[in-house]
Amino acid sequence: MKLQRFRDRTQAGQILAAQLAAYANRPDVLVLAFPRGGVPVAFEVARALHAPLDVIIVRKLGVPGEEELAMGAIASGGVRVLNDDVVQLLGISDEEINRVATHEQREVERRERLYRGDRPAYEVHGRTVILVDDGIATGATMRAAVASVRQQQPARIVIAIPVAASSTCEEFVGEVDELVCVLRPEAFFAVGFWYEHFSQTTDEEVRDLLQQATHEQVVTKPAQRRAPGAEGHEIGARVTTPTRHKKRHIRQRRDRLPVHSPFNCGPALLVPLL
Repeated sequence: MKLQRFRDRTQAGQILAAQLAAYANRPDVLVLAFPRGGVPVAFEVARALHAPLDVIIVRKLGVPGEEELAMGAIASGGVRVLNDDVVQLLGISDEEINRVATHEQREVERRERLYRGDRPAYEVHGRTVILVDDGIATGATMRAAVASVRQQQPARIVIAIPVAASSTCEEFVGEVDELVCVLRPEAFFAVGFWYEHFSQTTDEEVRDLLQQATHEQVVTKPAQRRAPGAEGHEIGARVTTPTRHKKRHIRQRRDRLPVHSPFNCGPALLVPLL
């Protein structure tokens, strides 16, 4: 059966979100995106699940002179993952690895400042973390991300991606609590092959999507959610709207008035004021 390609990252994110519906409206869920291409995908996932969105910065360690070939990756938190097969086959020295890693670490720090600004990273400890990218090629960056998240002791790690080679998915199944992948082609080729439109995502787009996601988390009243282990007890965030605040203020003033005050007219006469 011929597999259908995604129109773009937005559509891929919407389709992926549908397969993650079990995580919707859960207060413990956090979506972490891989900049830059993973952010438009993760934005749709976070929006559908009503979950906060943040980035996890991962940088590939390219082989000197053949930078497209990954010899490993680094991630936020000082995590380094090496592809031992590549390192040994090409005889890459520790000195070369350290030089490339130092350069990429500076880029990790630059991007964290660029994308988050002064906002601190979301707390990972004890949460269900969903790692989202636009696809997995070699898997080096995803392994670095998993290692970085795991050292922060989350409750659960989920990898969610639109596309990856079937063999790659099998490799990751034992490394995380759950893997959700929409397309698992035997003949993978490259991530971009599975998108009709695969233009480069800019830093500006990443910042805009993160700001929009944060804004939607603040202004949108979350649906009532059940906390893990709280059977029969619903937890929902209360949002005090201007109208609700005015009602409460009027009631408080009315309750403080003497019983025989001409202004204490009872609730029926207060309705038109609200």
